[in-house]
Amino acid sequence: MRRPLIGLTTYAENARFGANDTFSAILPLRYVHAVHESGGRAVLITPDAPDADVLDDIDGIMFTGGSDVDPTLYGEPPHPTTNVNPQRDAAELLLLRAAVARDLPVFGICRGMQLMAVGYGGSLHQHLPDVLGHEGHRPTSGPKFSQRHPVRLLPHSRAHAILGDEATVNSYHHQGVRDPGGLTPVGWCPDDGLIEVVEDPSRTFVLGVQWHPEVSDDFRVFEAFVEAANARKMALR
Repeated sequence: MRRPLIGLTTYAENARFGANDTFSAILPLRYVHAVHESGGRAVLITPDAPDADVLDDIDGIMFTGGSDVDPTLYGEPPHPTTNVNPQRDAAELLLLRAAVARDLPVFGICRGMQLMAVGYGGSLHQHLPDVLGHEGHRPTSGPKFSQRHPVRLLPHSRAHAILGDEATVNSYHHQGVRDPGGLTPVGWCPDDGLIEVVEDPSRTFVLGVQWHPEVSDDFRVFEAFVEAANARKMALR
């Protein structure tokens, strides 16, 4: 029996192959590894020629990390630090809305969670140091994912069922969710109140996290997502 197929969104950027730079569809392999370790089979989705038909043959979709979500999508001018990719935003918002309409399992990581909030009618803090007064969510020195902090989960939420009362997570982002729109916030950083987890309780599985669980040895959220994708696959047989 085949594993559930998980679509992973990718970056379209210049990448170096040998001595040459080539415009490529790329994604850190850690995302793929986490899906495979959790029982799924990863399929990469590129941002060119977007169409909801890509959802026809997958069992769940993951919105990965990367560039900032364009603030014009929630009616704001860009902050000087904001770096956007409008093509990727348009493609992923199309897929997000189509996936939610189909009740396809959805999982968002970092930028992916922020995209979900914007897709549900919410908005973002464009530069957290301006709002929180510290650089704690994207350290300016040391290894990229060295900063860790607790996240407290709302009892009776899906995230709480997966992670319990509290999880210790890594952190590397300068934007954050200000208004989750139609999503429900269910996890916060207790140090500053920043939203760290959102979900849509009206759907089978729609969950976003602000950290990068693929850069850890804790794959519980991946496992729950793949399990939901597998349950959908079995139900449609």
